[in-house]
Amino acid sequence: MPVARPERQEPRVIAHVDMDCFYVQVEQRRNPALRGKPTAVVQYNDWKGGGLIAVSYEARSFGVKRSMRGDEAKRVCPGINLVQVPVARGKADLNLYRSAGSEVVAILASKGKCERASIDEVYLDLTDAAKEMLLQSPPDSPEEIFMEAAKSNILGLPSDASEKEKNVRAWLCRPDADYEDKLLACGAIIVAQLRVRVLEETQFTCSAGIAHNKMLAKLVSGMHKPAQQTVVPSSSVQDFLASLPVKKMKQLGGKLGSSLQDDLGVETIGDLLSFTEEKLQEHYGVNTGTWLWKIARGISGEEVEDRLLPKSHGCGKTFPGPKALKNSASVKGWLDQLCEELSERIQSDLNQNKRIAQTLTLHARASKANERDSAKKFPSKSCPLRYGTGKIQEDAMKLFESGLHDFLESQNTGWSITSLSVTASKIFDIPSGTSSILRYIKGPSSAASQAIPDSSSVPEDPSLDNNVYATPIHEEKREPSTSEKEDGERYSNISAKQCPTSEEKRISKKLPEVKGTSSILKFLSRGQSVIHEKRKSNGLICSPQGPGNSSEANKAEEHNVSAQGADRSNINSDTEPSASNAWMFNVEDIDPAVVEELPPEIQREIQGWIRPSKQPSTKRRGSTISSYFPPARS
Repeated sequence: MPVARPERQEPRVIAHVDMDCFYVQVEQRRNPALRGKPTAVVQYNDWKGGGLIAVSYEARSFGVKRSMRGDEAKRVCPGINLVQVPVARGKADLNLYRSAGSEVVAILASKGKCERASIDEVYLDLTDAAKEMLLQSPPDSPEEIFMEAAKSNILGLPSDASEKEKNVRAWLCRPDADYEDKLLACGAIIVAQLRVRVLEETQFTCSAGIAHNKMLAKLVSGMHKPAQQTVVPSSSVQDFLASLPVKKMKQLGGKLGSSLQDDLGVETIGDLLSFTEEKLQEHYGVNTGTWLWKIARGISGEEVEDRLLPKSHGCGKTFPGPKALKNSASVKGWLDQLCEELSERIQSDLNQNKRIAQTLTLHARASKANERDSAKKFPSKSCPLRYGTGKIQEDAMKLFESGLHDFLESQNTGWSITSLSVTASKIFDIPSGTSSILRYIKGPSSAASQAIPDSSSVPEDPSLDNNVYATPIHEEKREPSTSEKEDGERYSNISAKQCPTSEEKRISKKLPEVKGTSSILKFLSRGQSVIHEKRKSNGLICSPQGPGNSSEANKAEEHNVSAQGADRSNINSDTEPSASNAWMFNVEDIDPAVVEELPPEIQREIQGWIRPSKQPSTKRRGSTISSYFPPARS
């Protein structure tokens, strides 16, 4: 249900830019012979000529609509050109259109905060740019108004076409206008300039809406298509909303809008004005009731998010009618292809934008045999996302099996799948100064050090294990933030209080020694000091060690642990990377799912960190992780 957000006190200038039949424009740029001719882009589907996803304005004049199939469009407009979306892995490949959309976004983002809402639409917060224009070069002469801006459609102005441009120029330059309208006028000029740039640099036309919030800008951006823009002054908001059908408002096209019509008799947004806020809250709850009360008055506090990249990546496929999937083998075949594409896209996002996805979700539409109108829907399922095509395919199939089990409710009946999709979401930027764990598993003279080209880069090989990244304490010399100082004091106290010299010696003697081998901790160090291990129920603190085999390190430990303990209090100071840097983690943060994928010998060792054995026994040679790596050479 929608929730009301507090509105900012100061006026804003928000634009919604929507590309005109974008898929058609992309194909017309690829093939200029299609310009000016009835054209439609057809989604990959051979049933009745495929589904139309974009229709040119020339074809619309013949009555062609996006809801039509290709064969029907040809009957309505025999001369129409049907262009099929590129195909990859047996489904539509939209990468061509995504790339074209990115060209437009790069231009639009030059003037303010930019939120990419989809392949072909963008929100812009132009408040700062409008304020700057109003301060430095306000529009004060109708004759000097930019031509494209003079073609704007301004709600509330006289509709006389012969005087339209004159009236627009006068409105944009009114000396007696209030501050809000002056900002809108500057915003209209900026958007017109951006639209001209988009046309010149990409050959694409776009339409736009300019208002004081996202809701209004979105509502009017498509009012005067193609290649036009519409401005909503505050004085015209009530008249505009009064006749707007409820279903036209975002978030009112579904059950909530139907409830307003059926339960309250509300047909237009203006009808909501007859209800008090308390009455709407009584019917739809406090948050949604307040939201309805506000939108009836054109109030919306939704902010433009500063986001040029998508919030998620998804791949899907529909299987209509006889193409429905009816067994696990066919489902797995299609899931494998969808997951392969998804893996490529998130890996590309990781490589190019240094972003990592954390959640994998499977959606499906299904029906049971002999049940046409099953009330129970196929449940969506999610799990942590593991990078690597094979891992994503494996997890997606497990999610499907889990969802199918819940959908069938233990009934032994047939089923069919009419839609499948996999989505990677919860995408976050990788914090600066992080790197792959491989950085800590290489020695200065080992072959691994040549195999890994850059210790500061993140892993790009999709075959690598989970998205495991470690953050070194000292990546560069800088002044720590307040939170970092607090963390530094906390860890320094832990080191000083929990790791006295005598305690270090006692614990190091208790640890089992295996001649010629060492713990995984040896490979997770990067300094020049000797090895130090400490196991506690609440965490594990590891000091760096230098090159050399484990037996030499163990001998050196007994002689150098005192000096090392003295240095521990300074592990969070601003020193050079080669100084005594510590690597820390909490055993509670270890993901059991990751541990279970390791070889049995390593699992036992890590389980020992989490639950130390009361009577550790001497292990045979090769029983720890060291047997999987060559010993370091001096």
